[in-house]
Amino acid sequence: MFEFKQVLDFEDRQNDVLMVGELLIDLISADYEDAFEGAAYHKFFGGSPANIAMNVKKLGGRSQVAAAVGEDRLGRFLINQLRIAGIEPEFVETVENSTSLVLLNQSRSTPDPVFYRSADYQISYTSKLEEALLRSKILHFSCWPISMLPARDTIEKMLDLAAKQKVLIGFDPNYHPVLWQKGEDGAAYVKSVIGKVDIIKPSGDDAERLFGKDTPYNHIKKFLSLGAKLVILTLGKYGAMVSNGRETVTFKTLATEVADTTGAGDAFWSGFYAALVKGYLIHEALSLGFAVSAYKLKYTGAVVELPELEMIKDLYGL
Repeated sequence: MFEFKQVLDFEDRQNDVLMVGELLIDLISADYEDAFEGAAYHKFFGGSPANIAMNVKKLGGRSQVAAAVGEDRLGRFLINQLRIAGIEPEFVETVENSTSLVLLNQSRSTPDPVFYRSADYQISYTSKLEEALLRSKILHFSCWPISMLPARDTIEKMLDLAAKQKVLIGFDPNYHPVLWQKGEDGAAYVKSVIGKVDIIKPSGDDAERLFGKDTPYNHIKKFLSLGAKLVILTLGKYGAMVSNGRETVTFKTLATEVADTTGAGDAFWSGFYAALVKGYLIHEALSLGFAVSAYKLKYTGAVVELPELEMIKDLYGL
């Protein structure tokens, strides 16, 4: 069980966090257009695991990305952005499929995405990827890679190895039915994975898509009953509830200005992971995660210029 006043004891490994999953383009509307009627969209670096890796690096941590992009100008753009951020793209595969992208409306509430997928789920399990996992303290993934083959098989193998090697496993259950093949029960598969992970962070919308409408407290109980060890349920402007199965604590939102919610959850993961590997208590790491998310909300796009974690701590009086 994770205790809120606990410092996690990581083995001394070369890399802090290995993110596996989608590396893609976010096309975000220039205006706040819920109906997608605006004429202009801007290109942003995107993909939840890749966003987290970029942010962890900015916060002073060490991160790697395992993903697949196309042999096209968008793929080259994404790889170049990783290099600019100081992340060597040695685990990013280049495949014949087109680079994936997501169309998003700039939003002060939950974005409404439209998905165009091709290269992102072509991640293959290799000895090189296995080596990357063995030298990492944390493995992170989301619903994207497990929604389609061959990436699903890759994640399953990594989960088995991570458990044996005492690598902390974080899972973002950002379930969207449209990501799954027609006729496949994606929600059931996501539920089957929950018992294999240590930390899970659903949003209120994620929980509702998986379990239907219910209270936040009951949603948390459902995640715990499936085997999650620490459940972080984010509730937008209402903050968050976090439970280890024995104790539940609440966090108020630290956001005072919201320009765009794209990547707010990724920013939380970034601050949380960076704090954990720096030796903060779990409760402190949670607070810092929410502070990084609040800071990101002031800007458009999932990856923004972040100060180091200690400066975030001072800015939000933590």
